[in-house]
Amino acid sequence: MAELEARWHDLGEFIREQRKVGHLSLRKLSDMAGISNPYLSQIERGLRKPSAEILQQIARALEISSETLYIRAGILEPREGDTDLITEIRRDVWLNEEQKKTLVQIYESFRAERRAAGFEPELAGQGSFDDDEAADVPKPATLSVVVDDTDDDDPESEALAGR
Repeated sequence: MAELEARWHDLGEFIREQRKVGHLSLRKLSDMAGISNPYLSQIERGLRKPSAEILQQIARALEISSETLYIRAGILEPREGDTDLITEIRRDVWLNEEQKKTLVQIYESFRAERRAAGFEPELAGQGSFDDDEAADVPKPATLSVVVDDTDDDDPESEALAGR
């Protein structure tokens, strides 16, 4: 029983820490998550055991993965060798909030692109990447930009441009 209480307390501390990292007040996070201010306060103090749905709402508002909160709540078992890169980005003191948000968006877009291509690593976020898999990774698209800096009034430029 004491182990469960400690788990809920640790979950609450983690939520509070993530809220502070995101520079959100208790009231702002409760509004964003769609839960009452007192209920969120009780969760943060480890007095309440939120459902998976409530944890999902909180995770969405904090812009972290629901899985992270599920693991901390004991709903899911942690995957071996897996790290939560998004949480680590949010904790990085060298980055400002805009940089953190941009990095998370880029990271999520890369993951979505790989999922859409059918890639599923053995351990999410930690799949081994050997030379065989590197061959399957699509090369980044290149963008060619043609700039027409010819002077439209110059007859020689028009002749060279085929006009």
